[in-house]
Amino acid sequence: MTQTAPRKVVLAYSGGLDTSIILKWLQTEYGAEVVTFTADLGQGEELAPAREKALKMGIKPGNIFIDDLREEFVRDYVFPMFRANALYEGQYLLGTSIARPLIAKRQIEIARMVGADAVCHGATGKGNDQVRFELGYYALEPDIRVIAPWREWDFKSREHLLDFAEKHQIPIAKDKRGEAPFSVDANLLHSSSEGKVLEDPSVEAPEFVHQRTLSPEDAPDVATVITIGFEKGDAVSINGEILSPATLLTALNQYGHDNGIGRLDLVENRFVGMKSRGVYETPGGTILLAAHRGIESITLDGGAMHLKDELAVRYAHLIYNGFWFSPEREMLQAAIDHSQAKVSGTVRVKLYKGNCTVIGRESENSLYDQELVTFEDGAVAYDQKDAAGFIKLNALRLRVLGKRDARDRG
Repeated sequence: MTQTAPRKVVLAYSGGLDTSIILKWLQTEYGAEVVTFTADLGQGEELAPAREKALKMGIKPGNIFIDDLREEFVRDYVFPMFRANALYEGQYLLGTSIARPLIAKRQIEIARMVGADAVCHGATGKGNDQVRFELGYYALEPDIRVIAPWREWDFKSREHLLDFAEKHQIPIAKDKRGEAPFSVDANLLHSSSEGKVLEDPSVEAPEFVHQRTLSPEDAPDVATVITIGFEKGDAVSINGEILSPATLLTALNQYGHDNGIGRLDLVENRFVGMKSRGVYETPGGTILLAAHRGIESITLDGGAMHLKDELAVRYAHLIYNGFWFSPEREMLQAAIDHSQAKVSGTVRVKLYKGNCTVIGRESENSLYDQELVTFEDGAVAYDQKDAAGFIKLNALRLRVLGKRDARDRG
């Protein structure tokens, strides 16, 4: 090794087989003291086993961190992103991407607390997550040592990893002795499934792949209608009940699950250059996006809305590519948040067999003027005759071009 071995490493640790192998590898390869960090982001798994596994592998109790970050995740990461209506490549609600900066931030905080000189993640060398984690680490702690085992170790196959696990008495679940049918990442916003049975983009994903939603065909035959309340662009209530950010998203997830809402089968362009196929489920987020656009439709000025839509594309790419802590993302966030000052009110949405439809919206800050848009006579604020001059002015350059082209043809 060309670098001095790290003394103490903070590992992003799920308790699963891969990160358990990484934990032992850090101990055997570097002789380093390992600190494990497990983030509860609402992935729906029991996290106590992660503590027990870490203890069995010789981690000191004081070096085991299991943090409930659900409220911070939704309040400080998911909600700011939804104020922007961010979609990557027009479809993906960025459920994995938006979780990585929070994990990176907390890892760096723990590294400072325990005096660690390195951090470690379990992302592979082919994916986006390695970029997201490491850009976060370096933005927050520029001189931190980063260990990325999948880019460093000598294991050439899954079988070599399993042999290492057996040699070091790391428990292997029975279904892990072969290759898993697909991999899953989950948090309170979404679940993401990739690989194996999903690698052929021409083949429909098996129903068992879906983690968070009923099949739309199996959803109820009667529509569900809910009302979502907003304040300054953030959802704050469902059917009049004020809820915390994480509690609200949890409730929307259940509505989405029950009505088969939020499925996406996507072939996307990874930041590292390859295309990948993933099956995403974002039930609550899909409802939230529709409702947020619904309240914006009556409270946001047209020019501001259209500019915001342009900024949202750039914003989505920044999050997808791992630049949450960049100055350009913070600049965009400031502009987006400014636009949300009057985005308050309520939206009614109808949920039915995979569809989420806005059916009503109300706000004290509404810019919708029924007198202006009515087809009935008597509107005093708009004279239809004025439209003739408006059209002629906008047509002027087109008429000039048309005359020139006609002259050239002649």
